[in-house]
Amino acid sequence: MSDAAQPTAAEVRAAAEAVKTALDRHLAAVERRSGEEDPAVYDAFNELAAAAEAYDELLYDRYDEVTPFEIPGEDTLPPYTGPEEPSALSVLIRRDYAVAEPQRLMAQARRVEAADEEAPDVEASGTVHGALGLLFGEFEPDEIASRHKEFGLEEGDSTLWVTAADESADPGEWLQAPFEEVDPERVVCRFDVSTVFDEEFDDDIEDDEDEEDDEDDEDRDDEDGDADLTELGGDLDTDLDTDLDTDLDTDLDTDLDEDEDEDDEPARLEADR
Repeated sequence: MSDAAQPTAAEVRAAAEAVKTALDRHLAAVERRSGEEDPAVYDAFNELAAAAEAYDELLYDRYDEVTPFEIPGEDTLPPYTGPEEPSALSVLIRRDYAVAEPQRLMAQARRVEAADEEAPDVEASGTVHGALGLLFGEFEPDEIASRHKEFGLEEGDSTLWVTAADESADPGEWLQAPFEEVDPERVVCRFDVSTVFDEEFDDDIEDDEDEEDDEDDEDRDDEDGDADLTELGGDLDTDLDTDLDTDLDTDLDTDLDEDEDEDDEPARLEADR
C-alpha cells in the first residue's frame, strides 16, 4: 500500500475509540437485556463486530499489525425471531458436485434413456448438460447423493436450512424466485457438510498427537536421566567398595608386616648377645 493511501494515526486512534464505545454499549445492552434473544443485544453485538473489524483493518494498513479478535463471518446466523410454534416450514437444500468423470455420467444417462420406451428420438445423453437433466429427472436428489460416485460426480459442500413460517405459501407463490426471500432470523436449524471441517478435525488430532509426542519425549528424557543417575550411583558404589577393599588390604598388610618385625626383634637381640 502506498503512503498516500495509508490511514493516518488519528484515524486509527478514532477507530480504537469507536471500539471502546461499542464495548460499553454492548455491555450496557447485556446488562439490560430482557431475555436470551434480546434484539438490542444483537444490534450491539453487530456494532461491536463492525467497529472491531474496521479498527483491525486500519491498524494493519497503518502499522502492519493485527488484533487477536476473531470477527464472526457472514454465515453466522442471527438469533431466531420466528414464531414459537410454527404452523409451516420450508426446507432449503444446497448440494455442490464436481463432474469428475463425464463419460461415466453420460453412460449412466444412456442406461436411463434405453430403459425409457417413451423417450424422444433425440439422445440427450450425448452431452454432459443433457445427461445431468436425465439423471436428476430420473432419481431423487437423496439417491444421487448416496450414489454420486456411480454417476461420475464428486461431492462438494452441502447445507440444509429449516425455516419457520406463520402460514403455508400459496401454490406457485415462490416458484419464480424460490431462494430470494429467506429470512435468516427464521432459520430454526441448519446443517453444513464440508471437507474444511474434516481438515480442522485432522489439525486438532495432529496437535494432540504432537503434544503427546512431546510428553513422551519428556518422559523418556526423565527415564534416561533416572537411568544415568542409577548407573552413576552404581559406579560410585563400585568405586567406594574397591577403595575400601584396597584400603583394608593395605592396612592388613601393614599390620602383618609390623607384627613380623616385632617377632624378629628378640631374635636379633639374642644373636647380638
